[in-house]
This record gives sequence, structure tokens and C-alpha cells, in this order.
Amino acid sequence: MSGKRHVIVTGGSRGLGLGLVEALLSEGYRVSTCSRAPSRALERLAGPDLFWAPCRIGNGEEVRAFMDAALDWGGASPLWGLVNNAGIARDGVLATFPEIDVEEVIQVNLVGAIQVARAFLRAKLVKRGPGRIVNISSIIGQRGYTGLSAYSASKAGLDGLTRALAREVGRLQVTVNSVAPGYLATEMSGTLAEGQRDQIVRRTPLGRLGEVSDVVPVVRFLLGDGAGFVTGQTIVVDGGIIG
Repeated sequence: MSGKRHVIVTGGSRGLGLGLVEALLSEGYRVSTCSRAPSRALERLAGPDLFWAPCRIGNGEEVRAFMDAALDWGGASPLWGLVNNAGIARDGVLATFPEIDVEEVIQVNLVGAIQVARAFLRAKLVKRGPGRIVNISSIIGQRGYTGLSAYSASKAGLDGLTRALAREVGRLQVTVNSVAPGYLATEMSGTLAEGQRDQIVRRTPLGRLGEVSDVVPVVRFLLGDGAGFVTGQTIVVDGGIIG
């Protein structure tokens, strides 16, 4: 048994998800996370307050199995938060974009987030008390980007989910917010051509790509006690990028 708050983070093996897992553990949370495979960086964080299991977000059966296992592991710890972080991007002009890739992007980024949030909220109906849901969307969901139509649609849908769900679960004292990062220097942006990266940097008043460390504090705030009256919002962390 533990009085530490339990937070579930999807996609915690690398990038922003890994940064969030590390930060939340350092702040005294118990953290459950999942990914398709473990990473060495995540394995180095192993300890009594971290649970990991394999899961392909978007696969309903695997999501249910992960959430059941995470909730069982959490035991008597107060179920506090969910960070819907897992996501994928596929690049291509929509007219020639393979249908299977369109379906996978929507399934992982939007349907998967809905599946995880549903399981979390069903558990909150049993384990009463306030809580937090933070969805990791993207500025691309607001502004679009050539070759990322399906990704943009999935992230815009995530922001819509945030606004509607905030209304739905406010009576439970559960807040729901989105964080929309700009272009981060992570593996997901590693596929950008050098010219594309340079163009993005030129359009960003702060003159650089974002870092995981720029986004983590915002998510931590939304998970914390100080954000108890913030809900239904999308907070953009993009360095002020123009256009």
C-alpha cells in the first residue's frame, strides 16, 4: 500500500513520454506506463514506483489488459492522473497516402486515447476523488502542415475530446486539458529534412526547436494541485512559431 498518487502515462519509453515518467517519479508519484517495447532509458528508471507493460495503443484488447494490470499494480494508491502521450506520425500527401497508414494514425492518436481515457474514468467511478487527464496534442492539429493531414486530424480530434470530456467529468472533480507542443527535437521530428528544420527554426521567435524539458513543466503543472480550476483548455508550447 502507498499514499503516493498514481499516474498513468502512455508511450513512456522515449521522447516526451520518457521525460514525463522520469519527472513524475522524481516528484514522488507512482507511475504506470506502456509502450510497444521497453527502452534502455526506461529500464534504468526501474524501481518500486514504476510499472511497465507492453501495449499497442489503439488495440482495444491490449489497452484493456494494460489498464487492468496498471490499476491492479496501483492497488490502494490514489488513482490521480492520466497522460495520453502515445502517438505516431506518418508523412505523405493525402491523395497518395496509403489507407492503412491513415487508419493507424487515427487509431493510435485518437481512438487509443479515447480507449485509455474511458478505462481511466471507469476506474475513477469506483476510486472516487479528484483527478487529472492531460492529452498531448500538437500545434499541427490547430494549424496543419503539408503531408501531415491524417496526423493533424487526429490531434485536432484530441483537442475536441479534451473540451467535451472536461464538461462531462467536471462533476467528478476531474480536470481535462491538452498540451500542444510545437516542433520538438525528438525522434518524431528526426524525419524532417534539414531544410524543413531550418525553416521551422526561422519561423520560431525563440530561434530553436522545442525540447522535452520545455513541455514537461506544463504537464506537471496541469497534473498538480495548483491546476485544480483549469479544465477544457489547450495550452500551446511552441516557442511562438509564426504561421
